[in-house]
Amino acid sequence: MANRLPWAAALVLLLGGCSLAPRMKVPDVPTGDSYKEIGPWTLAQPADRLPRDSWWLLYGTPEIDDLEKRLIAGNPTLASALANYAQAKALSDQARAGLFPTLGLNAGVSRARESSHAPLIGPTTPHFYDDNTLGGTASYEIDLWGQIRNQVLAGEANAQASAADLENARLSLLAQLLDDYVQLRSLDRENAILVDTVNAYDHALKLTEQRHGAGIAAGLDVAQAQTQLEAARSEAAQILAQRALMEHAIAALLGASASIFSIAPAIVDITLPQIPADVPTTLLQRRPDIAAAQRRMIAANANIGVARAAYFPSLTLSGQAGWQSTSFSNWISAPSTFWAIGPNAVLSVLDGGLHRAQVAQARAQFDASAADYRSVVVTAFQQVEDSLASLNHYDDAAREEKAAVDAAQRTLNLSMALYKQGAADYLTVVTSQTALLQAQLQALNLETLQLRASVDLVRALGGGWEDTQRLAAR
Repeated sequence: MANRLPWAAALVLLLGGCSLAPRMKVPDVPTGDSYKEIGPWTLAQPADRLPRDSWWLLYGTPEIDDLEKRLIAGNPTLASALANYAQAKALSDQARAGLFPTLGLNAGVSRARESSHAPLIGPTTPHFYDDNTLGGTASYEIDLWGQIRNQVLAGEANAQASAADLENARLSLLAQLLDDYVQLRSLDRENAILVDTVNAYDHALKLTEQRHGAGIAAGLDVAQAQTQLEAARSEAAQILAQRALMEHAIAALLGASASIFSIAPAIVDITLPQIPADVPTTLLQRRPDIAAAQRRMIAANANIGVARAAYFPSLTLSGQAGWQSTSFSNWISAPSTFWAIGPNAVLSVLDGGLHRAQVAQARAQFDASAADYRSVVVTAFQQVEDSLASLNHYDDAAREEKAAVDAAQRTLNLSMALYKQGAADYLTVVTSQTALLQAQLQALNLETLQLRASVDLVRALGGGWEDTQRLAAR
């Protein structure tokens, strides 16, 4: 027996290194060799743990920094994501506990009466007796087929995926707040344009009224000027309504009541970040949703090993020892000791196809997670390409629109001068006024779209465009 023990121990150790989980293969994703807009692509490796804090400082507005910090502290969605991560971490710790033996203590003091008609009872068998027990138990499941280790691996991967989900929620909320803030300040600037326009239209109305009163201009001129003025006032009122809704949206992101939250109207210059001409596609590694999808594949692959291990017997080594006596006087003594130790093997022989169905389910879950991973990566490329294309083309459009504003202003000045001289009718002035206002609003809209596209690019690249290799070297 003594000679067999080393061989048995060696066999247990050898089997303990087994794992029935298949080798995981990351699915191929049609990514292309480079971005259509700019930059080379290399195979992504999860880098979502790299720092991405305070990327919003690139926009050069202290108020944005204050709002973003308030969001981190008070947003309820972020708090929920944090609680979900804590839950996943606790589940991972529960799975890890299976790698260690369990120990227990028990103690009991009882008084019992034996039935007179109990089997094997004799005339000398006492009907009344005490049973005093003090002992301990130990149990350890030997992980022959890697079932527990795969459960731990799946738990750790799910916890890491939940951590990436938390970071993804944080990034999305921070980007959404900045996007809302950009729109809010754009509405302030649009309102300022309309206020100036209302003042200009009011001045034009007074001019037509004076000319009409002097018999120089027709009543139609006054009516047209009045129409322009009232239309501009209506647009200004609509802008204020949109601004109120945007302010309420920001309040909700901060976890504040919209009834008591406000941001004072102001003309704020928001810096458009300078984006490198060759944004590396390796920055997609930083996207937490890609990391989460990949780690869920790892968990699903490990669960296949857990399901396959159920085909094989489980082996548990258990033991117990302690003292047992019918009286207190000799309870804790050598003659009262008891102990037992030995292995226990369990194998399911007939289960009606349960294990086969569980393996099929685990494989299907892996296939689903692999498809989800491909979808996330493909969507990530689309979002980056969309943002880069928007930035490139909006920049060209903004330059052209600025020239259009200058031209429209010159046209209005000329048409107004001709009208005062009687060389043009007021319809020409109205047309010029409308063209200038539309050009001004379109120029502002393009600036806003550029800022929003830059925010989308930050979000699409996982929180900025600083090179991951340089960040990792810090």
